[in-house]
Amino acid sequence: MTDMVQSTAAPSVARVSDAYRWTQLAVGVAAMVMIANYQYGWTFFVPDIQKKFGWDRASIQWAFTLFVLFETWLVPIEGWFVDKYGPRIVVLVGGVLCAIGWAINAQATTLNGFYLGMIIAGIGAGGVYGTCVGNALKWFPDKRGLAAGITAAGFGAGSALTVAPIQAMIKDSGFQTTFLYFGLGQGIIICILAFFLLAPKAGQVPNVVANANLLQTRRNYQPTEVLRQPIFWLMYFMFVIVGAGGLMVTANLKPIAADWKVDNVPVTLMAVTMTAVTFAATIDRVLNGLTRPFFGWISDMIGRENTMFIAFGMEGFGIWMLYLWGHDPLWFVLLSGFVFFAWGEIYSLFPSTCTDTFGAKFATTNAGLLYTAKGTAALLVPIGNYMQQSSGTWDSVFIIAAGANILASLLAIAVLKPWRKVVVAKSTI
Repeated sequence: MTDMVQSTAAPSVARVSDAYRWTQLAVGVAAMVMIANYQYGWTFFVPDIQKKFGWDRASIQWAFTLFVLFETWLVPIEGWFVDKYGPRIVVLVGGVLCAIGWAINAQATTLNGFYLGMIIAGIGAGGVYGTCVGNALKWFPDKRGLAAGITAAGFGAGSALTVAPIQAMIKDSGFQTTFLYFGLGQGIIICILAFFLLAPKAGQVPNVVANANLLQTRRNYQPTEVLRQPIFWLMYFMFVIVGAGGLMVTANLKPIAADWKVDNVPVTLMAVTMTAVTFAATIDRVLNGLTRPFFGWISDMIGRENTMFIAFGMEGFGIWMLYLWGHDPLWFVLLSGFVFFAWGEIYSLFPSTCTDTFGAKFATTNAGLLYTAKGTAALLVPIGNYMQQSSGTWDSVFIIAAGANILASLLAIAVLKPWRKVVVAKSTI
């Protein structure tokens, strides 16, 4: 298909106010906050699950991997529903599935039970995530990096306020009660928010932004076309190798801290004292959220690939320094925060780069296709656990993750940037 895909939307309507657009963004962010714990809260349940049932850690962490797989690999299908029927129904169903998933975890007594619960929660969370990011990309063609970043920040930082409450409830009431209460509460709020989500109609939003540093296509590629573009698979590969390192730390933050014997050591920063793992988890969530709009905003000004080069390089350096100095409780807190700050921006940079390259009409589906790379990256998490179990140390895992980020940093500036320039130029002819 070589011709520009024509819009089948209704006749153009009047531009909406910026306040209206930001309200839509805020609803999406709130929904993202509600799904954050399904991924970022998991690490706090792992030690208690292991203690109660005696399963090895790598087996338990397959539940996390399955969650991420089903959260990501079904997003293109959910995105197709959003592009066709609008965001409301997909987020509504997503909220119901999230609640059911953790309710199953609350009752599970077998590994398969936890796998099932996390699969269902993953399908629900993916529906919410893909819808909200896709909606942000559509509402803000003029601030695509910032809008995707703010929305993704809800997911990255959304669990920060509940780090301490979740750990306290696990300690006081047990992990099963915590799964049930948090699962139901978050799921119900998602369902309520769904009724406020709308997709923009033709003419309601500004035209694609003109910026010498931002290469944005004038053509709308269909999802089937996108999959035939070699440049899409370069982005996919980069997403996988950067995503894997961050997911490994996300899933294993508490186990790593325990293995390094820093998890329960008190750390004081800015007159606040917490155990190293609680402090690290709280700061990590906040920085993992802030980085998404920050680097998204930077990329709107200096270009996506230039920003990737800087951020991925920082991530490689941060992982290497965490490996070297993380056995000290204070450095564990500070460097894990740096690692998450340099990692979380992939969830704003890749969707905005994808939409810049392939157009806004099918943005939810196309960004969803790229987002499946997160699921592919999650398959590497258990491999990291098996490497740690067989060697007794995290050394090789950290070294490989650091190297992968440096590779992605170089690919962004040396290969993706010049290649995308050619692709976008051809699409505007």
